[in-house]
Amino acid sequence: MVSETGQAGSGRVARLVLADDHDLVRDGLNLVLSREPDLEVVGEASDGLEAVSVCRRLAPDMVLMDIRMPDMDGLEATRRIKAEQPSVSVLMVTTYDDPDYLFEAVKAGAAGYVLKDATKEELVGAVRRVIEGDSPFDGNLAARLLQRLATESPPAAEAPSGLEGSAPVTSNLTPREMEVLGLLAQGKSNPDIAADFVISRATVKVHVERIIRKLGVSDRTQAVVRAIELGLISPEIRGY
Repeated sequence: MVSETGQAGSGRVARLVLADDHDLVRDGLNLVLSREPDLEVVGEASDGLEAVSVCRRLAPDMVLMDIRMPDMDGLEATRRIKAEQPSVSVLMVTTYDDPDYLFEAVKAGAAGYVLKDATKEELVGAVRRVIEGDSPFDGNLAARLLQRLATESPPAAEAPSGLEGSAPVTSNLTPREMEVLGLLAQGKSNPDIAADFVISRATVKVHVERIIRKLGVSDRTQAVVRAIELGLISPEIRGY
């Protein structure tokens, strides 16, 4: 079952798709998120295949994705959505606070996760943090997940899509952006990075947005994943 509920009214409104095989879960998420003036639920899907299809039609800003669904699970759906639409962020909504699940979700392309028993404030906060370029992860958890990814993933040779020309990635990133990227890999939030560099949070946000764009990804989590794949970040980085 797929339902579509209209178009976003303004460029400031984030367009969301909900993918979960339980009607009550989707209804609950829709009720909470639709009350926020900067968020709009534009589509729903009851399994992974439908999630891929509805995203293909609607090109949302974000999918809230259950991990376990019939026909196609959330991990495979995330892989397919990210392969077709790299700019779409995926936030896993799960009952499993399991590092292995989370690791696989990040590998599949997810920006992060939120638990199904989260409060309304925690849910909306996680969605907004991803949309605004911040991290939905606890800093320590983010660092552990990314360190595991760095140790288990060999560097890739190809350049990411979205980069202009054939210049190496390091020539596209400024020295300050490389420094910010290193702190992202440590699981640091925008306020933490702002404090480290004694700059404003707005300036940090601009740096993060440019890193995301230059690496051709959708969010800060996947920016670090891509940097690891390209060998720009390694487990030996100080603090990582």
